[in-house]
Amino acid sequence: MENIATTRMSSKGQIVIPEAIRKRLNLKEGDQFMVVGERDVVILKAIVAPNPEPFDALIQQARQQAKLAGLKRADITRAVSKARGRG
Repeated sequence: MENIATTRMSSKGQIVIPEAIRKRLNLKEGDQFMVVGERDVVILKAIVAPNPEPFDALIQQARQQAKLAGLKRADITRAVSKARGRG
């Protein structure tokens, strides 16, 4: 598989990622990238959202602890507002 290809920048600063690379990396419309530039090097790094499944157990545990502590949703909302300086 080819790892190197050429492309051009449009007058709007847009660059097309060649189709072969998009397919190999499974890139889709709307994907986001971090862009790093240093001298004559530009690096695009795809930003991939983490899998939320490992957090499910942690969220469930937090909900159980909140229930045991007698916290209600309004208490949480109030605490978040206070922490953000709005309350």
